[in-house]
Amino acid sequence: MARWINKLQARWGLPNTFQVIIVLLVFACTGTTVLLLKRPLFNWLFPDGVRPLWASITYYVLILPVYNVFLLIYGALFGQFRFFWEFEKRFFSRLFRKRRGADQV
Repeated sequence: MARWINKLQARWGLPNTFQVIIVLLVFACTGTTVLLLKRPLFNWLFPDGVRPLWASITYYVLILPVYNVFLLIYGALFGQFRFFWEFEKRFFSRLFRKRRGADQV
């Protein structure tokens, strides 16, 4: 199998290649879902086709939590909820952790 799959397997601590493929499939489904929801949502909210700037800004602010919710949903559907729950916890701990030395400036 490809070396990159082996690297992902080691990085994510997954027991086999099949599980790596499932995890990649979950990421693909999540991204596709978020992408495919944008246009119908905006067409429903703004039927005249004019999209105000605040709508785009709001979309980009809300996309992170929406993406993460879908990631957990697809993870559960594909039997990988535990992996994605741990993935989310690591992601948000890195996102919101305090930086060392920032208080001492």
